[in-house]
Amino acid sequence: MQANSAFIHALAAAGIALALGQPAVAVENADFRFDTTKDLYAVCAVPSNAAEYPMAHQACRAFIESAVQYHDAISKPKQMKRLICYPANATIEEGLSAFNAWAAAKAGDATLMGEPPVVGLIRALAAKYPCKG
Repeated sequence: MQANSAFIHALAAAGIALALGQPAVAVENADFRFDTTKDLYAVCAVPSNAAEYPMAHQACRAFIESAVQYHDAISKPKQMKRLICYPANATIEEGLSAFNAWAAAKAGDATLMGEPPVVGLIRALAAKYPCKG
């Protein structure tokens, strides 16, 4: 039986992360289905030195950008209250960092991490960029 290449990459990434003192985050193909907030976190938290990083980083950015574009489109004035009030100069990378920090802090909360990933992302971004009043 041939070894699963994603599994081998995940093991290599975990080994490198441990060697560099970074938290090991193994990402698996199933995580890319984004069934839960935990899946999104597994993809978004892949270390930059991992073999999966380019694909994981782009997938995470695309998910965040899509969710924020949808939020912005449906929350135009008089349609729906905004959930996220980010400054005009906010970047996707800042959103990604905010999500990873929030998810790391909530990693032990099975309820939050089991929610749909867009819910976890919006929770994280709303915590970082709350709307006043």
